[in-house]
Amino acid sequence: MKINLHNGLPIVSLTLRHHNQTALLPNVLFDTGCAATVFDTDLLAQIGIHIDFINGRAKGMYGVGGTSEICYEQVIPHLKLGHIQLDTFPIQLSSIQEPYGFDGILGIDFMLKTKLIVDFDLMNIHSPLSPLK
Repeated sequence: MKINLHNGLPIVSLTLRHHNQTALLPNVLFDTGCAATVFDTDLLAQIGIHIDFINGRAKGMYGVGGTSEICYEQVIPHLKLGHIQLDTFPIQLSSIQEPYGFDGILGIDFMLKTKLIVDFDLMNIHSPLSPLK
C-alpha cells in the first residue's frame, strides 16, 4: 500500500470488499493517533454495509480540541481491506467525508491487528499477514 502525503497528511487508497461488492476509497487517512478505524457511512452503504442500530453501539468520536461526534461501532463479518480478510474486526461508521474530507481513517486498532509495517523512507505499508498492494 502506497502512502501519499496530501497537505502533510499520510493518505492511502483502499479497496473494501463485502459480500462480493467492492468500494474504492482513494482518500483514507492513515492515522496512528486515532484509536479506532472509521469509514464514511454513505460510502459503505454502496456495498451493503449500513449502521446496525440493534447490534452496533453509539460511541463518541473525539478529535483535536476535544469535540465529540457520534459514530456507530459494529463488527462487519467478512470485510476485506485490500488483501487482508477481517472476520471479527469492529469498525466505526460516521459521516466523515463531508466535514473532514476523508473516505475513512485507518486507526491504530487496524495497524496492530494486521501487524502493519510502515516504511516512511519508501512511503509504503505492508503486512506480514498478507500482501497489501
